[in-house]
Amino acid sequence: MEIRTLRYFLAVAREENMTRAAEVLHVTQPTLSKALKTLEEELGKKLFIRHSFSIRLTEEGVLLRNRAEDLIGMADKIEQEFIALDDISGGELYLGLAESYQIRYLARVIKEFKNRYPNLHYHITSGDTEQVADKLDKGLLDFLVLAELPDSRKYEYLAFPEKDLWGLVIPEGDPLAEKDVIRAEDLKEIPLFCSEQAWNGDIRRWAGGFFSKLRLEGSFRLSYNGSVFAREGLGYLLTFRHLIDTSGGSGLVFRPLEPPLETALYIAWNRYQAFTPIAERFLQQLKHLFTEDK
Repeated sequence: MEIRTLRYFLAVAREENMTRAAEVLHVTQPTLSKALKTLEEELGKKLFIRHSFSIRLTEEGVLLRNRAEDLIGMADKIEQEFIALDDISGGELYLGLAESYQIRYLARVIKEFKNRYPNLHYHITSGDTEQVADKLDKGLLDFLVLAELPDSRKYEYLAFPEKDLWGLVIPEGDPLAEKDVIRAEDLKEIPLFCSEQAWNGDIRRWAGGFFSKLRLEGSFRLSYNGSVFAREGLGYLLTFRHLIDTSGGSGLVFRPLEPPLETALYIAWNRYQAFTPIAERFLQQLKHLFTEDK
């Protein structure tokens, strides 16, 4: 199975049309059709359902697409890493980021690096720990930012200089907005939005024995989406301070939890990571900045 053939496959899966995919790839349609037929024969599975004017993936095709995306991503990253070995003016950085106001520390380093290394290119994958940790383990990322203590058997890591404060995002005018702080008993049986990771981790520990009386209305990986539901009166969002606009006129307010609940943020990398020159310089700058700001 060749990388080129997988690129052909992904193009067809994306375009859902053989002619358009051939145009994007700058190959003839017969060449593309032959390559995909050979791929199906090699795997012994039908990958596409062909209609008059479109193509759809079979279940086997969806599985291959998911695997092929990782393989192509890894191949591209390896190629860029070898190019970067001789590039003293830049290179490629791949980061997976959890949501946090503290991401500003990374933004500062990247801004400085863009000035020092004009050929720096950075690639950001956002999501919760489950989404991005797998990519780090597969070598698709250089660094991972996560809101839980990393596994020291697998990763080395730095703690961010601050911690994130938890609170409740409430529609303006709601009775809960009149409170200065939110206690577990205030949340009894009301519809709550939160990420599943935090709900079963930080929030469970914070609520203690009262946790069984809390009701998760819906889980959101991105706080912004949860805030839209909260603004429409569908529930209340548990999230970090500063992630959601709760300024005057936003229609929302933020109230901290009581007792205070804070979460530490970490940037981690594989314990036996072989860094490109630019990634190594980036890490050294992070170590300097994080030590300086503590």
